Amino acid sequence: MDRKNVILSPFIILIFILVCSPLSKQQTQESLDAETLPEPLIMAYYVPERNFEPEEIPVEKLTHIIFSFTNVIDGEMRLRKPEVAGPKLEALVRQKKRNPDLKVMIACGGWGADGFSDMALTEESRTKFINSASEFIKRYQLDGMDMDWEYPGISGAGTMAREGDTQNFTALMKGLRGMLDTFKTPKVLTFASAGWKRYYDHIEMGEVMKYADYTNVMTYDQVSGVSEYTGHHTPLRDVRSQNITGTPFHDYLDSLYQTGANSDPHPRSSQKIVDFLIKEGVDPKQIVIGGAFYGRVWKGVPPENHGLYQKSGGIHIGWIPYHQIRKSYEPDPDFQRYWDDSAKAPFMYNSVDSLMVSYDDTVSVAQKTEYVKAKGLGGIMFWELGNDTKEEGSLLDAIYEAAQE
Repeated sequence: MDRKNVILSPFIILIFILVCSPLSKQQTQESLDAETLPEPLIMAYYVPERNFEPEEIPVEKLTHIIFSFTNVIDGEMRLRKPEVAGPKLEALVRQKKRNPDLKVMIACGGWGADGFSDMALTEESRTKFINSASEFIKRYQLDGMDMDWEYPGISGAGTMAREGDTQNFTALMKGLRGMLDTFKTPKVLTFASAGWKRYYDHIEMGEVMKYADYTNVMTYDQVSGVSEYTGHHTPLRDVRSQNITGTPFHDYLDSLYQTGANSDPHPRSSQKIVDFLIKEGVDPKQIVIGGAFYGRVWKGVPPENHGLYQKSGGIHIGWIPYHQIRKSYEPDPDFQRYWDDSAKAPFMYNSVDSLMVSYDDTVSVAQKTEYVKAKGLGGIMFWELGNDTKEEGSLLDAIYEAAQE
């Protein structure tokens, strides 16, 4: 017997034992998970504006930026004012020089945007739209597109909706995927989805997710501007009906549930819709949740529970960008910030003017990002970048730092 083989045998046996041991398998799996699990995506929706030029955008902190919006015009994807928006989009694409890994995408649609149901109605009409999208992407040298149809099968802000929208949306996404796959470089396909369950009654998620890379779940406006009742409009954690018993908001939700107007008696949340989608079979890595770079303000709110879950005076002032909250509300002693640990969400109350504010701040968006990482989700997106403060310690800074930890 060769002496070298005799000397090496014990080591071979030892390696064999270690490789086959349960501890070694666990360590190997953890190592693989660490290597294969990507950093969470950071997707920014961006609406061009005069005082926030593409050159000023901190693109180094983004993985994707979605220029908003094109619309369905005469059955095609077009900019409403190409002479204004076109140069802005071109300037945005040039920012890839600062971040070569940045994906610059185009969104089509938005709240109140119509024409989708007609566009998706037939194979011929879908082909017309898909061809126009292809030409648009070629012209501006984009990395993909986001479909923001609000909503298939459900009229949003008076938009056209048909029962056949469900199947037609699937066919549209399939056609878009086929078109995007003809490019030499990979293209990203996403769609904006609602943060409430009824939307998914009209979406064939199992089919659509075969073609989409990600679904961008709009986990904001969970209590909308048409509500007379205050609540968290972009909460992270699930809050049950029994947790808010005794509040006007609980009684309101319960009345909707009892009359059949709402099939769910509990408040909405990011966690609730994520758990629902995963249960429905959606791959967690394809789920991107949303942060709100704006707040919602109610007036005439009584002081009970610092204004949370109360009935307002019937006046919802509207939304307010975070940079204005940072500038005007956070330093104002009349506005007191509170933290709801159940919902993992901040809110403000001004007892002098009876104002209640629901919003995301640096703490809540960081916790959303940490949740994304812990849950193994695809990433976090937000509406919209221009609403953030341009100062240090911005919402984007908080997301970026949490993503790097």
